[in-house]
Amino acid sequence: MIVEYSSQDGLVLAEPGDFRSFKLHVKGDWNAGSPTIKGITFVDERNALISIELVPTLPGRPDDESWQKSYFAMIEVARKHGWIDEQSSAIRAHVEVTSAFPP
Repeated sequence: MIVEYSSQDGLVLAEPGDFRSFKLHVKGDWNAGSPTIKGITFVDERNALISIELVPTLPGRPDDESWQKSYFAMIEVARKHGWIDEQSSAIRAHVEVTSAFPP
């Protein structure tokens, strides 16, 4: 599952049926520092905490009960591996950045 962000499109959910991986893909210029995105806290340039409640609200999420059950099952697996920040109720995500501008 990929949470994608661009300043033009905001947040969207890509590959919503992939419950085996979880990452944040930021499209744009990272040189200005990490963007401020509601529901996402950047830990450093490679890691972010994404609110568990944010993901089901994103465009691209399938609108069915089985997806919701699978998502929360993924959260429980992540919890067992220590990838959930209990204090902020967020899941740790690897951050990937691609430039919005050609080289």
